[in-house]
Amino acid sequence: MKSINKVAIILTVIFASGIFIFAAKNPTEEKDVIKEISTNFPVKFDFAGEETPLKISDVKERMDRELLINVNLHASTILAIKRANRAFPVMEPILKKNGIPDDFKYLAVIESGLVNAVSPAGARGVWQFMPDTAKERGMEVNENVDQRYDLEKSTQAACSYLLNAKAKFGSWTLAAASYNGGMTGVNRQIDIQKVTNYYDLLLTEETARYVFRILALKEIMQNPVKYGFAIAPEDLYESLPTRKITIDSSITDLAGFAKSQGINYKILKIHNPWLRETKLINETGKTYQIEIPLKGY
Repeated sequence: MKSINKVAIILTVIFASGIFIFAAKNPTEEKDVIKEISTNFPVKFDFAGEETPLKISDVKERMDRELLINVNLHASTILAIKRANRAFPVMEPILKKNGIPDDFKYLAVIESGLVNAVSPAGARGVWQFMPDTAKERGMEVNENVDQRYDLEKSTQAACSYLLNAKAKFGSWTLAAASYNGGMTGVNRQIDIQKVTNYYDLLLTEETARYVFRILALKEIMQNPVKYGFAIAPEDLYESLPTRKITIDSSITDLAGFAKSQGINYKILKIHNPWLRETKLINETGKTYQIEIPLKGY
């Protein structure tokens, strides 16, 4: 214990999104970052071009809270920055093609940390779709194939949802909030409270924090050095080049298939996480694209 005291490491335990995250940081560095936030709190935030009304006292306080919390989630924030280098180039052109503001990529960051996460409720993938919602948005979801784990297809499905939400609410901020609270839930509160602005609504704690968390990650990830996250380019996770194979029949042995392509089963599954079993069942002649990496193995 004495040696730990000498190096003066602070162990911070923060509860966020149902997960305990442990992070250690030099107290001097931590104090400098907190001072940076306190003295240089951004004078303006916006989500998808919709300005955050910091003149409202509780709005500014809530923004400050999420910025401070996420700056101190050292491990998860560093991992998000590293993963973004791999995930954002896939997501950005799909968002752009669908007319979805680029800021929505940060929604995926707070949903999953840019990994194929599994929630206790059963939501899966980077965009955290529930099974029924995924199927409604055109994704195949069963024990053999689960396209919620396909980043391209799930991003397209998220765009479909968000376009509908924007048409319903007339606001990208409310569309984002509804991704967490549901269109029905947000609309019910609009009717009850007789206001049509996210920042004027009293919502459940999770939905009330949701957009602020997105804004905090956007601010930190766009200005990582300012907030103490100086990560060298070579330490970012790279997007590996792949070749795609079109499959329209069953594959009875994915391990054998992987070997025939010059890789192993593990590498095949890493690059095609939507394949959920040791085989691909395809009795109807559906077309699937299997990605084979050209390096990194």
